[in-house]
Amino acid sequence: MKLTLSIIGCFLSLVTTVCAQTTPQEVYADLNKSASVYYAYPQVDENYTPVPAGYTPFYISHYGRHGSRYLISDTDYLSVMQVLEKAAAIGFLSEKGKDVYRRLQLVWEDARGLGGQLTPLGYRQHREIAERMFRNFPEVFAGERNISARSTVVIRCALSMAAFCETLKGLNPELQMTYGAGERYMSYLNYWNEDARNFTSDESPWRENYRKFRKEHIRPERLMRLLFTNQAYVEQHVDAEDLMIGLYWIASDMQNVDTGISFYDIFEKEELFDIWQVFNYGHYVCNGTCPWGKEIVQRTFVPLLENILDSAEDAMKDSSTAATLRFGHDGNVMPLAGLLHLEGCYAEETNPENFYKVWSDFKIVPMAANIQLIFFRKKGSDDILVKFMLNEKEVTIPLESDMKPYYHWKDVEEFYRNYIKRLSSPSS
Repeated sequence: MKLTLSIIGCFLSLVTTVCAQTTPQEVYADLNKSASVYYAYPQVDENYTPVPAGYTPFYISHYGRHGSRYLISDTDYLSVMQVLEKAAAIGFLSEKGKDVYRRLQLVWEDARGLGGQLTPLGYRQHREIAERMFRNFPEVFAGERNISARSTVVIRCALSMAAFCETLKGLNPELQMTYGAGERYMSYLNYWNEDARNFTSDESPWRENYRKFRKEHIRPERLMRLLFTNQAYVEQHVDAEDLMIGLYWIASDMQNVDTGISFYDIFEKEELFDIWQVFNYGHYVCNGTCPWGKEIVQRTFVPLLENILDSAEDAMKDSSTAATLRFGHDGNVMPLAGLLHLEGCYAEETNPENFYKVWSDFKIVPMAANIQLIFFRKKGSDDILVKFMLNEKEVTIPLESDMKPYYHWKDVEEFYRNYIKRLSSPSS
């Protein structure tokens, strides 16, 4: 007797929760994971499930986050440095504080004028992902085939696209590329409707509990005593919480640059874990599948899912199409992963203390994060198979299949089209 799709979905939701669980010990073992969306793309060393007999890959649909970058703005460095500079001028920095200020000056030499731009590592990540894609699925890129590449209007995304595509072109000069990075494509690559913007705004009702959670989990007193010799000065002239968060982001981003500098020595591992929880909370509610606003967020990404479905249908009719490549941001990949119901990306939880146990931003959107749908066909058959990869790891979706992690496209498309209808219905 076959289980119904809804029962299977509930079962796999439980499995997903287990797969997604994060523990403090996991983060303590690798403090880079406490960096939230600044976690650098992890090493890929995968053994993939063999392709079912007779099937060969023919098309890839992709959405990727830009590669590793500097902090979003030069101000993110300067605002921290200026606090330490003022304290140093009047002799209120400790020896550790002076050392941190010296390191910050070296970091600034590397980052000055590059806020929000790709680091050298960011380019390398996309070149390496493209090369692995080419090596893993050579049939897709054989001969004179066409690739459509689109990015948001943000330069780091366009440059990520360029690095990715030039790598593919270098491996097969016969590939025909079409590029785009204009407002025309923002309607599906990075679109947020008014409801979603209101829900994620600072005025949204859920923010009150978030601010309480943040206050409980960010405790800067110890760090202030470490960096400054005069705590009365700190109380009068330093926003301790802002300074701690500023240093946290700089420390987090060091894994994305090639300076060899670290700031983890000024934090206790428990502090890093607690700060990460705060930002993971915000990402889960704004971009994930927290029940408070899950469908509000997912509705605004329906155009992206429809583009994926429609592009796949077009590729099946046009044998010259090899791949559709899309480049955007962490705030696009997270909702898409939930909308697609990718393993580890769609669990639901309403207790903020447990958010990290079911949904972890660094597992979904490290720098250069990517979702890949790989399509396979069999000669003499109309059956199309698809498998899903998140950050180049095979993942499941809540559908029956006689050959997991490969799924029959007709079932996958029906599942997503029906889900779109449900999201779009007035009662949902």
